[in-house]
Amino acid sequence: MTTHRLRRIAMDTRPLAHPVFRRTFFGQGAAVIGTMVTEVAVPVQVYDLSHASFDVGLAGLAGLAPILVFGLYGGAVADAVDRRRLYLASSGLTWTVTLALFAQAMAGIGSVPLILGLVAVQSGGFAVSSAVRGAITPALVPPEVVPAANSLTFTASTVGQVLGPLLAGALLGLPDGFCYAYGVDAVLFTAALYATFRLPPLPGTDPIGRPGLRSVLDGLRFLVGRRVLLMSFLVDIAAMVLAMPTALFPQAAETRWHGGVGLLYASIAAGSVLAGLSSGWIGRVRRQGAALAVAVAVWAGAVALAGVAPSLWPAVTLLVVAGAADFVSAVYRQTILQTAVPDRMRGRLQGVYTVVVAGGPRLGDLRAGMMASALPLVVAWSGTALVCVALVLGGAFLVRPFWRYTASGVESR
Repeated sequence: MTTHRLRRIAMDTRPLAHPVFRRTFFGQGAAVIGTMVTEVAVPVQVYDLSHASFDVGLAGLAGLAPILVFGLYGGAVADAVDRRRLYLASSGLTWTVTLALFAQAMAGIGSVPLILGLVAVQSGGFAVSSAVRGAITPALVPPEVVPAANSLTFTASTVGQVLGPLLAGALLGLPDGFCYAYGVDAVLFTAALYATFRLPPLPGTDPIGRPGLRSVLDGLRFLVGRRVLLMSFLVDIAAMVLAMPTALFPQAAETRWHGGVGLLYASIAAGSVLAGLSSGWIGRVRRQGAALAVAVAVWAGAVALAGVAPSLWPAVTLLVVAGAADFVSAVYRQTILQTAVPDRMRGRLQGVYTVVVAGGPRLGDLRAGMMASALPLVVAWSGTALVCVALVLGGAFLVRPFWRYTASGVESR
């Protein structure tokens, strides 16, 4: 009996039985670790060169605009061409920029504008590849294991988000550490390139012709006309904008808990990893719309409680719970997107998803920082998180097709 129960909650590894998905999974898992190494190395190098936090902020801004533009346009292109070729081209661009970062570190150029320009180009390639990657998953595994495939993918991503910064910290402590960091990223990313090269041809089932602004607008109109999809995006925006606490971690660590900023930053990712390792039950939930809303409410509720925790460790524990709930919500969001959208539109909607996922946390950081500058820390941290709980549960229940949505796209009655 105990063994049976453990199997029911353990990670569902059935998608790994499919060779194409298995190669993509391991290749992308290695690439995420390298990407996180570079995401740490870039701001550290910028600060090392300029000794100005403003320039470090510009590094984040340099990556945002390309993600917004190329996330949408890349999704439109993905519906018009062979997705394997587009994925290979965008991944190749990202890898080439990593090599350029390695080269500038080796040459000791020391140019902040050059680094910011490379970050902008790399972000554009990342946005396109992200849009394509989400769109091709349903073509790599049978429909019944799509939720399990997403669970595995998100687990690999969160593990990379933990291991990558740790590896970056070790490498940057070495002489010529920036060279080692960018070099390791380039080596690890070759695994993703190999997996992408081995993909079968993935032409769109109903090509849209020449991609452009009109096709992007068609995707947005499709989204607005589908309440289930629109609601899945809105709850994610609410979760990130109203309840993302990371911008407040330095202040909280200094003024409330007198240390522990590293634990705060690691806690959400750690919760996601734990959720991924016990995600076998996720694919058995039928009402995925309701499950998404509940997961977002748990995320926001745990964040709100962490903001009023009397000491560091209760706050960290609650943030681990929040991270686990965020993992569950991410899997259901992606699954709804992949099952509720026809293949001919999947690239464009995946592009919108990329923009939301990338832009939401940045808006949440802006919201939290502005509130904390004018209001007590607990209000900036917990107040809007509680508002998020009420909005998400109330809105999801009122939008009945979303509340009843199942992976088959049929409402449960």
